[in-house]
Amino acid sequence: MSERILIVDDDPVQRRLLDNMVRKLGYEPAVAEGGDAAVSLLAGAEGASIDAVILDLVMPDLDGLGVLAKLRDAGLAIPVIVQTAHGGIDNVVTAMRAGAADFVVKPVGAERLQVSLRNALAASALEGELARIKRSRSGTLGFKDIITRSPRMQAVLRTAEKAAGSAIPVLIEGESGVGKELIARAIQGSGERRSRPFVPVNCGAIPTELVENELFGHKRGAYTGATHEQPGLIGEADGGTLFFDEIDCLPLLAQVKLLRFLQEKEYRQLGSVRTERADVRVIAAANIDFEEAVKAGKLRQDLYYRLNVITLHLPPLRERREDVPLLVRHFARPGAKGDGLRFTEGALGSLQQYDYPGNVRELRNIVERAVILTRSQELDPDDIVLPRPDAAQPGGYPAFFSVDLQTSGDPPSAEQVEQAYVKRVLDYCAGKRTQAAQTLGVSYPTFLRRLRELGLDE
Repeated sequence: MSERILIVDDDPVQRRLLDNMVRKLGYEPAVAEGGDAAVSLLAGAEGASIDAVILDLVMPDLDGLGVLAKLRDAGLAIPVIVQTAHGGIDNVVTAMRAGAADFVVKPVGAERLQVSLRNALAASALEGELARIKRSRSGTLGFKDIITRSPRMQAVLRTAEKAAGSAIPVLIEGESGVGKELIARAIQGSGERRSRPFVPVNCGAIPTELVENELFGHKRGAYTGATHEQPGLIGEADGGTLFFDEIDCLPLLAQVKLLRFLQEKEYRQLGSVRTERADVRVIAAANIDFEEAVKAGKLRQDLYYRLNVITLHLPPLRERREDVPLLVRHFARPGAKGDGLRFTEGALGSLQQYDYPGNVRELRNIVERAVILTRSQELDPDDIVLPRPDAAQPGGYPAFFSVDLQTSGDPPSAEQVEQAYVKRVLDYCAGKRTQAAQTLGVSYPTFLRRLRELGLDE
């Protein structure tokens, strides 16, 4: 799925010309017959799917400058390329001051339009990424920052938005890598606790003997080596949100104390006789079904009932494949090398067919690896290296290629098997050594050395 470009022009001939040109350039066109229609489309539900606008400056109902003003008033930061038959400097200055990303004169050529669209889309993506990073750090990340067109994910986000307006506990369940912490941050960033502390707790990464100390903190002298007071994660999150990731890995004794804190809003630090109070919202997540965790004895039933006010079920990426092209473009753009970088329809199709056991996190790694290793501005299926979850062949290589050695007498040696296997991988990668090394899971220098040793360096 390519970037979607909205064409706004009252002239049907110009609309058809631009529609054909945008398609030939590899984008998906959408059409509005005037300024009012364009504003309605961009402000509605369909507006989220528009990546850029080609806007005629002179129109009878609402002209281009009027559209730019309405977009600015509505807070819609979408790149707009203004076009007109009148290319005076005054028009250029006025359009740029009104917020246009670029200015072209009718009739615009395909090369000029392509340059303008690529620059506008790259600049918009970079600005959007920087804005998301700032919102994430300031605790104001919202649901509009979550990239999805999946109906299932949109239903989850609508429920999460309702939960954001209160301080009730929220449970989030889904496979590893689906974005549970991102949803938790959006819940905080969209509620009254925005800009307050957001403290993530990876329950599976805290040693059992240190859990209570990490959560509740300690007083000076509470134990040997406690030379200073530590507030604990609950104290750090006072006024904000405490996000428990993999809460089913929290020791049962700590779950008892957490339940008491949730009920009383009070806790006691190690080595203290004084009770502390903290106003903390709790959001908890797990990679397995919460009810299954309760049945397995990993999660206390009473804690589950206390937390189970709203439960969000995040679908895995393989069940929302329509999000893959959007996420691919998002992950490919932030770096300077991503400017103007494009994935062909074949490459996107290959990425959409993969099941992603690691979900969005795995997709990001695959895209970033492809972007780093490619030497062109257009990636095709041969540039995409997808993992194969098979066992290893002799020599430590992944077993997703078969080799058929025609031998007589004694069985082939290990070196002969490896030589045939590497040849098979090189044929698959069309002789691209960098891609072959990635496919085999070895470093490029190691691969070149092994080629020489196997007599395949020619």
